[in-house]
Amino acid sequence: MYDPEHPVPHWTVSTMQRVAAERTLAGAAIRYANLGIPVFPCVPGGKQPLTPNGFHDATSSTRVVHAWWERTPDANIGLPTGAGTGVLVVDVDIHPGGSGFVPFERARSEGIGDRWGWLVRTPSGGVHAYYPGSSGQAQRSWQVPSAHVDFRGDGGYVIAPPSRIEIDGIAKKYDVIAVTTQPARTVDATRLRQFLEPPRPRRVSGAPAALSSPHCHPPALARTVALTPEGGRNRALFWASCRMAENNFAPADIASWLVPAAQHAGLGDREIETTINSAVHHATRLGPASRPGPTRASEGLRL
Repeated sequence: MYDPEHPVPHWTVSTMQRVAAERTLAGAAIRYANLGIPVFPCVPGGKQPLTPNGFHDATSSTRVVHAWWERTPDANIGLPTGAGTGVLVVDVDIHPGGSGFVPFERARSEGIGDRWGWLVRTPSGGVHAYYPGSSGQAQRSWQVPSAHVDFRGDGGYVIAPPSRIEIDGIAKKYDVIAVTTQPARTVDATRLRQFLEPPRPRRVSGAPAALSSPHCHPPALARTVALTPEGGRNRALFWASCRMAENNFAPADIASWLVPAAQHAGLGDREIETTINSAVHHATRLGPASRPGPTRASEGLRL
């Protein structure tokens, strides 16, 4: 039923607010359909499609949508992303293993994905940032697990407000928490992915082994610093700065990655600057890392 060749629905920043205000999931699903937005049912309290072909069965036919939700009134609402529905979604995840907020905010500060249309708080505490689709340009879905950020474009779908997910026995809603006050702009998913997961530089013959070390990944180091609780923040920043300095990152590059992370963790600017400078001096004196695993600059730290 879902056909990307059909005209793209017309979205406004108030569209999602109006739908999310519906009292029932059935009412919200029918409102989506009335707006020309194709949807499909997913299991109550979950994300698995109830239709045989998943998001490919999505439709804006109010007759079909009414029948689906009459059969399963508490079904969650699946919304295909990409060219067919005219929306793209950046999924910023948060869980005990890490958070995507720091990498996402760093990307936005670089002008990547900074013009979302609206934000939806997910049941896990993360965020879905919705963007308008770009006419005639397909952007496929992808994941960057190391940054805890996913992209939902062509070939993907999201669970839309006001759906609910059960977490630890408690049903939590997808809530619209902000809408733009400026014209929304599509996100360049390729550029975002390259920013979150930059390609590793190829090792040049004769260059130090540390240049191609797989043990120094700036986004992961920044995430560790940002999520370290009080009592270990300064040590985490020193350790991360040492790792980057040992792998021949310039002080300015170290600061660009770790200063925002340290600020997020709650350290003051003066303390951050002093710690990074001290780590760079310490690591430079020791020389570049030449073996995997802990180095003299970091072996006493367990994060």
